[in-house]
Amino acid sequence: MSQLFEFISNHPLLVAGTVAMVVAALLFEFRTRARALFELSPANAVKLINQGATVIDLRPADRYQAGHIVDALNLDAAALARPDEKKIKKKKPVLVVCDAGSDSVKAAAALRAAGWEMSFALQGGLGAWERENLPLVAAKR
Repeated sequence: MSQLFEFISNHPLLVAGTVAMVVAALLFEFRTRARALFELSPANAVKLINQGATVIDLRPADRYQAGHIVDALNLDAAALARPDEKKIKKKKPVLVVCDAGSDSVKAAAALRAAGWEMSFALQGGLGAWERENLPLVAAKR
């Protein structure tokens, strides 16, 4: 035990760096597990959509017009801060989509906090959806 204390006193930067790396690894792991509660893979998202989920696309209108998931609503994150129960039913699952998945995780968490318990984010966003060769539709002009 005395050798441990001697090592710590002789190498404080090495010990501090090791402790910092362990703390960072733990925080990353907890963050990843917390996100997993909100995120669905594209395959699981398709199952949720087939069960009647409401799809909310957070992307700007021009990208939404270029291609989106069938029957998706184009809303911005500000609209989800005060969700409209007429458009988004509380008893139905909600799938939130963005470009890469980061904005949709925040939006799904905000929806859950507002009472929409079955809200999820598309893992990897629409990019992951396209990589899986899942269909998109262009808006009618």
